[in-house]
Amino acid sequence: MLFTHHRCAFAGTVTLALVGVALPPQALLGAGSATAGAAGQPVTAAERPGLSRFYDQKIDWAKCEDAGMGVPEDLQCGKVTVPLDYAKPDAATLDIALARFRATGDSRGSVLLNFGGPGVSGVSELAAGSDYFMGLTDGYDVVTFDPRGVGRSSPVSCGDGVADPTDSPAEDTEPDSDDPQAALKLIRKSADACAKHSGPVLPHIGTVNVSRDLDIMRDALGDKKLNYLGFSYGTRLGAVYAAQFPDKTGRLVLDGVDTLTEPLDEQALAGTEGLQTALEDFLTWCTDDISCAFGQDPRTAREDMVDLVRSLDEDPLPTEFGEPFSGQDLAGALGQALYSKELWPALSQALRSLVEDGDTRGLMRFSAGGIAAPGNGGLVDEADIPLDNLPAALMAINCADDPDRPTAARITRNLDRLRTEYEEASPVFGRYRLTQVLMCYGRPKGTDYIREDVRDVDTPKMLLVGTRGDPATPYRWTVETAKRLGPSAVVLDNKGEGHTGYGSSKCVHEKVDDFLLYGRLADAGSSCGAQERPPS
Repeated sequence: MLFTHHRCAFAGTVTLALVGVALPPQALLGAGSATAGAAGQPVTAAERPGLSRFYDQKIDWAKCEDAGMGVPEDLQCGKVTVPLDYAKPDAATLDIALARFRATGDSRGSVLLNFGGPGVSGVSELAAGSDYFMGLTDGYDVVTFDPRGVGRSSPVSCGDGVADPTDSPAEDTEPDSDDPQAALKLIRKSADACAKHSGPVLPHIGTVNVSRDLDIMRDALGDKKLNYLGFSYGTRLGAVYAAQFPDKTGRLVLDGVDTLTEPLDEQALAGTEGLQTALEDFLTWCTDDISCAFGQDPRTAREDMVDLVRSLDEDPLPTEFGEPFSGQDLAGALGQALYSKELWPALSQALRSLVEDGDTRGLMRFSAGGIAAPGNGGLVDEADIPLDNLPAALMAINCADDPDRPTAARITRNLDRLRTEYEEASPVFGRYRLTQVLMCYGRPKGTDYIREDVRDVDTPKMLLVGTRGDPATPYRWTVETAKRLGPSAVVLDNKGEGHTGYGSSKCVHEKVDDFLLYGRLADAGSSCGAQERPPS
């Protein structure tokens, strides 16, 4: 799954939760013991005096360097320093990249944004989608950040790319449906490569630690309480913060609500089916235009798309970055674009360039930029963000957020059946999504804090936005998460389409802004119908 800093449509750029809500399956692939570890416990400056040096920081804001990326003139950049390991706050540190738009009038503080993923650069996203948030500058500095392991904040990487354990041969082994041992070898090889190329941040990545970083940011911004707007995976982060720091929680909005409990096999199959539905909708739209690369028949267009993915897997195309462009790369690019109709014209043009000229550049604009290795605690330059940072961070964070690990015996026993189920759900996205299901194998056990302890939060009221036609985070997850969080959670029912509501519904946009700016919270059971899009 790749991402691009060149994308400008906000509704598409915050829609990564489909692959960013991964909790490894307990029943299907086997579960480990779920004992609480130190990494899962809330930590405050009062409880651990060594953290006091990270509080009361002063952020030195300056104009962001453009580097040819079209950064808005009034966007400012800064950083905060956080401990690499919260269990050893006197040891190594990390810098976290920040960006902000100043309030246009009297500021009542800051509202922090997280755009999802996990693995999306907040700094790049705010620069690309700034118009959507200008209303919030009526009362707030609008601030975002690159979480640890992401973007400019010690980005993780897996080197030359992540192996596909579902169908790719290892160096001297040719796996087949009767011998999944080669798949296990590839998974382990991928885990080792990620550890090698990611540096010291990898063992300390994950939402529990990002939430702690968030509290240091809150303090550095001078806010007594955190005001927050999180999209997709960002709703998981917001929920964890509310559980860890209930006394520091201000006005929280969670849009495109993540599940905190559902097993990965159920999530991933639902997501695969959602992507397939979105692809079919896109191809129906595309074939209404004579310029569509797949002709004017939606049925044959679907068949041609399957053939294109398979042919690219068999014979990938060369790219200017040196790495070949495979069918799985195409599936990842499609997955980035399909949640928002705003991106469909660009996707159609990119597919036409691919089919007619073998030109992958249009599709790779949905891919991350940069070519260099991770940093060592300080911020890296924009051009030095590893090409695979988003998928590498996505897997690392999801695995760190869950204690379960599939066993070799379970994978061996179930791989054939899993392949069949995912291929039936989508011949285009099935293999791609199954790979993500399996990739926690061989990695250290994650925390059980989210699954066990993020519930019944004692905070002020928070707003949860669920969209009925959301292909990535089903509306039922909003209802389930609201029930889990307890009476503080108030649900806004968005009866629209697409992933998240803030960037696609004027009604949702206004209700979210009213809550964040003025504390006017929609009543429980309120809804938004079909609405025009907010200004962009």
